[in-house]
Amino acid sequence: MARNTGPVCRKCRAQGIKLFLKGDRCYSEKCALNKKNFRPGIHGKRRRKLSDYGLQLMEKQKVRNMYGVLEKQFRLYYEKAARTKGVTGEILLEFLERRLDNVIYRMGFLTSRAEARQWVLHGHIKVNGRKVNIPSFLVKPGDVIEIKEKSRQSSRLKQVLDAEEPRTTVDWVDVNHSERKGTFKEVPTRESLDQDINEQLIVEFYSR
Repeated sequence: MARNTGPVCRKCRAQGIKLFLKGDRCYSEKCALNKKNFRPGIHGKRRRKLSDYGLQLMEKQKVRNMYGVLEKQFRLYYEKAARTKGVTGEILLEFLERRLDNVIYRMGFLTSRAEARQWVLHGHIKVNGRKVNIPSFLVKPGDVIEIKEKSRQSSRLKQVLDAEEPRTTVDWVDVNHSERKGTFKEVPTRESLDQDINEQLIVEFYSR
């Protein structure tokens, strides 16, 4: 199975913002952006002016890396969004937010989407009482997501949930951390999503 294996902190430095790809490290002083707040490479400190295409490409790469989706799959999400009635860019973000690995991350059970994806692949997650090991599974409003009973005593899970500053969850999920389960209440609106994303640039990139 294809997957990203390169150093993920370089992706944050290339974009100039935190994509929260390394979990706990992103919240600490060890974050790469705190140490080297410039693009990777020998010319990283040079200022550069991007073309319209460069801006569109960078925005697409930013969102793709943020959600941990490979290029082919990201394009399929876009094509599906383009065929769906509504604003294409917003529908694209809705599909990404409905991914099971993202919902687990949003519920605060784990500190990165990559870690949540690993938990799904290893069979630790149930949706409506049935095991689901597909990270791209699209959750629907009303679905109940929970950690399998045998996995609830995981030391890693306890470390995250017992942290002095637990990760805040979002409004569109209802979470019971003590029972290790939560409900996906509704598809988030654009206003409640990351405002640093310019989805129109992604639409323009694929519409060329």
